[in-house]
Amino acid sequence: MTDSINDLLPEGLADRLPPLAGQAAHIARAMLDRMDSHGYDRVHPPLIEFEKSLAGRMDGVQPRQMFRFVDPRSLRMLALRSDMTVQIGRIAATGLAAAPRPLRLCYAGPVARMTGDQLDPSRENMQLGAELIGRDNVAAAAEMVCLAIEALKAAGASGISVDFTLPDLVDTLAREALPLAGGQIDAVRRELDAKDAGGLRDAGGEAYVPLLYATGPFDEAIEKLAAIDAGGALASRIAGLREIAARAAGKARLTLDPSERHGFEYQSWFGFTLYAEGVRGVLGRGGTYHIHGADEPATGFSLYPEQLAEALAGTAEPRPRLFLPLGHDTDTAARLRETGWRTVAALDESDDPATLGCTHRLDGSAPVAV
Repeated sequence: MTDSINDLLPEGLADRLPPLAGQAAHIARAMLDRMDSHGYDRVHPPLIEFEKSLAGRMDGVQPRQMFRFVDPRSLRMLALRSDMTVQIGRIAATGLAAAPRPLRLCYAGPVARMTGDQLDPSRENMQLGAELIGRDNVAAAAEMVCLAIEALKAAGASGISVDFTLPDLVDTLAREALPLAGGQIDAVRRELDAKDAGGLRDAGGEAYVPLLYATGPFDEAIEKLAAIDAGGALASRIAGLREIAARAAGKARLTLDPSERHGFEYQSWFGFTLYAEGVRGVLGRGGTYHIHGADEPATGFSLYPEQLAEALAGTAEPRPRLFLPLGHDTDTAARLRETGWRTVAALDESDDPATLGCTHRLDGSAPVAV
């Protein structure tokens, strides 16, 4: 019996049912196996931590997006994690502080946030990713981009696109090359985010308007960025972008939007966004950042594969299911499971293979189509 009121789920939350739940689990395993093959060790942080710890490890973490409540034992404020990256930073700075650097870690688990948005109204998601602790140079950034592409391909994504950005672009230019008064910096960032040339001019950022047009396919956009580089202030970053792009060439479609900041609140000099054909919205983001409290640089990425699972669940071939009648040979069934069959055992005479969604029936020692 169900209760139409009490059985409702809160807005932005949903059950994951077959085949979507199985597809999501398969994707997570494939991605984590690929990270493991590159030497990334799995860690598993807790779902709940002290709010101060979650909010204090990295720039841009927003406590107002976390579910918060008071711990009845310590009487301190706890929070349900909205991002696992900050937890990896804490682990690196505490339990693995003495481990050799660079430290390669990977993770997977659920995250929750107070509110969704128009593009993604869900308030719970699966997050998995990899972090390279102790390095934020070009080599580390290139490794992260290529590993993220590999992980998505291993999970079944196709038509992958990677969009590069420079999260600290305004800060870098405002220091000397294109100086801004202190009060203008946030306004210029905001108008660049909005891609509003008129707003940029009104905010005193006339010199920043050309950045709005240094976007598009990487090879074209990087030349536009180099042409407007003020006094070489971006020379090292442009060189780094070229090197990263060279490492990722042929693996995915590469684009550049140097002024994009949405989703890169705690990234430093480099960031990237991941997309795939047939998948709605952003599949993941990554880049370089700094772990507070440990004074340590890092590079990493986070993937949110549930949109990919939705896209693949509708196209994946159903796996064969083998019906095991009463009195079947258990050794034969075990051997068939070892070779990849999924089996469904009868519990009484009323069980029917077709009703249970089975494609085959065990007849003696061999499967036969239903």
